[in-house]
Amino acid sequence: MLIRRADAKDLQVINKLLYEVEDIHRVGRPDLFRVGAKKYTDYRLLEIFKDDSTPVFVAEEEGRVLGYAFCQIQEVKNEPSQIDRKTLYLDDLCVDESARGKHVGTTLFSTLVDYARSIGCHNLTLHVWECNPSARKFYESMGMKPMSTTMETVL
Repeated sequence: MLIRRADAKDLQVINKLLYEVEDIHRVGRPDLFRVGAKKYTDYRLLEIFKDDSTPVFVAEEEGRVLGYAFCQIQEVKNEPSQIDRKTLYLDDLCVDESARGKHVGTTLFSTLVDYARSIGCHNLTLHVWECNPSARKFYESMGMKPMSTTMETVL
């Protein structure tokens, strides 16, 4: 399996996967997510692909993209109460339904850990929706632990 940076030729399959993710979120939280929507326009995706501060990685096997990982490089600098640090934030990871169970997510995640180390990151962070317990279980199996918790009261 090849892990590489996404580019324009990946647009169609990434769009398909973005709809898969949004469907999971919409089913879990219909009060927050729109039916038939995706997170980014095609134009925005192409901008993201070119930006080194928002790397997107794809897992490819035999010319077929099986999954993606959208990342953001975040930095804390000169904050009075915090130590300067660089973080790789995993904004979104998706494996095509037909490729689940084939270690695509594990390979992507391991690549992100290596990448984060190579660019001097202190940590790799993400947010996981409580309506997606399989995602939480996956990230915990990768060794992740809660760093903070967002809570809500729906009014």
